[in-house]
Amino acid sequence: MHSHARLRLAVMGFLVVTLALLPATNAYAQKRVKWKMQSAFGSTLDVVGESGPKFSGNLRTMSNGTLELKFYEPGALVPALEIFNAVSAGSVDAGWTTAGYHAGQIPSASFFTGVPFGPAAGEYLAWLKFGGGHELKDEIYARYGVRGISCTLIPPEASGWFRKEIKTVSDLEGIKMRFFGMGAKVMQKLGVSTQLLAPGDIYPALERGVIDATELSFPSIDYNMGLHQVAKHYYFPGWHNQSAIGELLVNLEKFNALSDDHQRMVEVACDANMTWTYAASESRQFVAMRKLVDEHGVTIHFWSDEILVKMRESWQEVVAEESARDPDFRRIYESYSDFRKRYAIWREHGYLK
Repeated sequence: MHSHARLRLAVMGFLVVTLALLPATNAYAQKRVKWKMQSAFGSTLDVVGESGPKFSGNLRTMSNGTLELKFYEPGALVPALEIFNAVSAGSVDAGWTTAGYHAGQIPSASFFTGVPFGPAAGEYLAWLKFGGGHELKDEIYARYGVRGISCTLIPPEASGWFRKEIKTVSDLEGIKMRFFGMGAKVMQKLGVSTQLLAPGDIYPALERGVIDATELSFPSIDYNMGLHQVAKHYYFPGWHNQSAIGELLVNLEKFNALSDDHQRMVEVACDANMTWTYAASESRQFVAMRKLVDEHGVTIHFWSDEILVKMRESWQEVVAEESARDPDFRRIYESYSDFRKRYAIWREHGYLK
């Protein structure tokens, strides 16, 4: 063998051995992190609950086991509606939840879950990711030492289960109803007495008569929760949540302590989870609706124009009142509504009516 060829082989061999002895990089060299993730949704809850363990599993695989968020069923560490405070205090590392559950601490937080008479999923994500929504959310959440990363995305929800048919606005007066998010304030203006209950508490409250009516989510979740066994009148459209987003809530100090690679893995895993939850949700609703109608005698209703107009007017009253009361609400609504106005030319021309 020529001396130059032997030299090249020797150099190549040296490089191979050297590279093999270098410390592994990226996921394989990461410090191992194991967090507790308290969920507001049981793992058997259709799509939204399922997606928590799926997210944790994906993150474990992506990180080669160096980043684990252990999923805890509702109430295992703290009650569902106390996750925000626990993550803020650092007593729980992370939560699988939704921003609307934090409205007691942050009245404007519901904007980051779903908005009455709001946008479909694509437009909503466009505002959050590219229209300033997430920046506002990060700024406000940081005051409480938390970070909320959008991590589930679902299509329109139903707007309620009632024991009796609702024909006029006056039929709503005096009803006790579980209702979520800013839509609850709209219903209050129509004479409904609302309260927020975690998903696992809804059926027993409805069965015992603690509440007369409820909304929860889309048909496949509602079906699996058995709400049709207590109420038979099912109302659409989901004017209060035309699309809805859940979040991975993390303690900000602990998130900032993660490596850049681990932080990026969390964000990518959440993006993948939004794709899965949206597609899975869309694939299941017609099946659930057919079962509700054909097998369980549920009557599906579409709100009358009269009632929808009154709901929309009430929403504008809520916007005016909350904007006057809360500067953050006003700032978020201005950002959101400005984006929707600019987006309108695309919405009106890009899609079939």
